[in-house]
Amino acid sequence: MNQKENLKLFQSNKFSVEIFGLGYVGFPLAIRLAKSGVKVKGIDINQQRLERLLSNDLYESELNLKEEFLQSKKSGNLEISQSSVKTNFPKIGIICVPTPIPNEKTKSIKYVKTAVENFLDSANKGDIIILESSIEVGTTEEIEKIILSKGFKVGEDLGLCFCPERIDPANKEWGIENIPRVIFCSDDFSYDICKIIYKNVNGGNLVRVSSSRVAEVVKSFENAFRLVNISLVNELAILCDNLGISAKEVIDAAASKPFGFLPHYPGAGAGGHCIPKDPRFLLESAKKHEVNFETIHNALRINSGMPQYIVNSIVKDLEKMNLDKTILVSGLTYKANVEDMRDSASFKIISELKKRNCKVSAYDPFFNFEFLDKYLIENNLEEFDIEVLTDVNKENIKKFSCLCIVQHHDISKQKIQEIYEKSLIPYIYDCQNKLKKNNLSKTLIEGLGF
Repeated sequence: MNQKENLKLFQSNKFSVEIFGLGYVGFPLAIRLAKSGVKVKGIDINQQRLERLLSNDLYESELNLKEEFLQSKKSGNLEISQSSVKTNFPKIGIICVPTPIPNEKTKSIKYVKTAVENFLDSANKGDIIILESSIEVGTTEEIEKIILSKGFKVGEDLGLCFCPERIDPANKEWGIENIPRVIFCSDDFSYDICKIIYKNVNGGNLVRVSSSRVAEVVKSFENAFRLVNISLVNELAILCDNLGISAKEVIDAAASKPFGFLPHYPGAGAGGHCIPKDPRFLLESAKKHEVNFETIHNALRINSGMPQYIVNSIVKDLEKMNLDKTILVSGLTYKANVEDMRDSASFKIISELKKRNCKVSAYDPFFNFEFLDKYLIENNLEEFDIEVLTDVNKENIKKFSCLCIVQHHDISKQKIQEIYEKSLIPYIYDCQNKLKKNNLSKTLIEGLGF
């Protein structure tokens, strides 16, 4: 059966979807499709994750989907599995696995290739593969070669598409259901079928581009744009520190211009899975073509240097105030109100503080001691030998001279504000300058671009 014949089956809802990778991209996608009545098989090779989902044990960030998750499993629309299976009806394989930064030992295509081969082992003519993972330029073409090696002609026997994920965790305005998506499709039938699939995801709001390379560059460039602007505003904050003016006041005033300006605000540096990583895919492509992408090089350098700048500022202030170097770092996740610790600036700040012989402890309401090994891997650390508080209060905060706030979580916001207002600690360094100022507090408060 070819794609043209399969189109009628898709239009009649006689198809299934296999989603490879049930992380922060694949899990909500699986729920969204299953909730819409699509037969979904969620596939993951992470045994711990499989066991967790099979026993209905969800992460904090997944709990908002728990009701839909349980309903989807009960209805039979969602099945959790470790591998692909043959079906009587056509199916789509959506690849949502992680892609590491390429190096001498690991290629970025590693996990994508494994997932695609898993799907192809049970694929039939007329099936479709959609890549959602962030990938290096040229990866879709490499996947096409794998498909050809299995005896399928891309665009005739089997469709190949790249529809890069666009997810911003904890964003209350833009979610999976209303974010437009860019897509490349190998043929028109595959595009028509993708419109049917993504109608259940974001209303079918797809922006089709002419080639896989265009779609691949789009994804990396989106995050390069974020990285460059975050690095730019952090350099502005450093300048404002030296000028003795507020970076936030500068940015807010500039934002009054109704055109040609997009406000970004200072912080300890961009973290997470995408912003520090995806721009490197453009660098890899530039390197192959002997092109220098200096803007990204400089942005990465500035971003990686922010923790050291922050630590230098903290240590300088502590020495000036004649305070001991006992520091509590608050907010270990890469952004506010999520549990994701990947490539977090907080871990880098902690490492820098330890190099300066500071006694460091940490606090984050999302920290889970069961996942410590995972945090170490995600932040390229061999050990994490510091105390992690399960709570902050007026008693245990007394043993610290400094509170360094890297992320402001809503669930700990009031506690942190009270520590400041009740002058329970001598010195606070706020990396994002979000604490509400109170002239009655005896606590000295400083921050990046303050």
